[in-house]
Amino acid sequence: MRLINDKKTPQTMAIKIDIITLFPDMFKGPFDMSMLWKARDKGLAQIMTHDLRDYGLGTRKTVDDTPYGGGDGMLLKPEPVVAAIEAIKGGGNARVVVLTPAGRKFDQALARELATADQLVLVAGHYEGFDERIMSYVDEQISIGDYVLTGGELPAMVVVDAVVRLIPGVLGGEASAHDESFSDPNLLEYPHYTRPVEFRGERVPEVLQNGNHAAIEKWRREQSEAKTAKYRPDLLDS
Repeated sequence: MRLINDKKTPQTMAIKIDIITLFPDMFKGPFDMSMLWKARDKGLAQIMTHDLRDYGLGTRKTVDDTPYGGGDGMLLKPEPVVAAIEAIKGGGNARVVVLTPAGRKFDQALARELATADQLVLVAGHYEGFDERIMSYVDEQISIGDYVLTGGELPAMVVVDAVVRLIPGVLGGEASAHDESFSDPNLLEYPHYTRPVEFRGERVPEVLQNGNHAAIEKWRREQSEAKTAKYRPDLLDS
């Protein structure tokens, strides 16, 4: 077991995230920077990794085996995965999530849902997948997209990032997590501009400079709709 943030042990955690993985070293860098570091440093999140092989069977700490019925590859065995879940999962509002291509597609609405949990236990798969009996011990199966990766570690990082940034106090402004792409599930976020007013012949739209907040909100809505129609018309269709 590794506590990703060992600089501080906060008295109260807004969310506790435990990641069960065969490759805990993959998580050393991504959680030590930017907003995830800030969330841990401020005591808003605790992130821990757990090596699945610590729960492996026998002297060789076996965690996988060949599938019944034949086929290529190996499957993660139910005994070590379930033992890890039961050892790590606390009571109350804890949620166990398996990262798998067969799961529910991850989106902003699901990120918000997961952010309300007191504890998330993320199980990163590997090899050809899981023994199906493991699914009786999880609350949710999640996929980050319609493609196949070599393991669930990268999806776990994506889920952690998307969830932790929604915790109040992590981002700079109270509206930061709300006024962005996919906060409205059918619209992309409007364009943003900063100084200088003019850059290589392109100017910041006048409406953003005049201080008329009603006009600014109207412009932003129109721009969101136009941007979505251009880049993600499927969202409008839904």
